[in-house]
Amino acid sequence: MNIITYLRHWRFEGYALFDLTLSFLGMWLLSSLLSKIFRLIHVQVPTINWVILTLPISIVIHLLVGRHTPMVQNFLNPHGHWTLKIIIVVCLIFGLWGIKIR
Repeated sequence: MNIITYLRHWRFEGYALFDLTLSFLGMWLLSSLLSKIFRLIHVQVPTINWVILTLPISIVIHLLVGRHTPMVQNFLNPHGHWTLKIIIVVCLIFGLWGIKIR
C-alpha cells in the first residue's frame, strides 16, 4: 500500500478526509493569485470566500471534465444526501456574499 492510498483510507461519511483537506489547503494557497486575477476584471473576492467556495467550485469543475466522484454523484442524486446538498448551497451563498464588483 502506498502512502496516498493509506492517507485516503481515512474517511468521513464516505469522503476521503485527505482529499477534502488538500482541496481546502490548495484553494487557500491559490486564493491570493485568484483574487489578483479577478481584480483585473474589477471583481473583489476576499481570500475566505475562495475557501468557502471550494466545494461548489469543485463540483462544477468535476462536472465540466466528466469526472463523477462520489461527492458529485451524491450531489446529483435526486433521492437523498440532503445534508450534502444543503452544505453545498450554504457554501455557495456565503461564498458569494462578500464578493464586490467595482
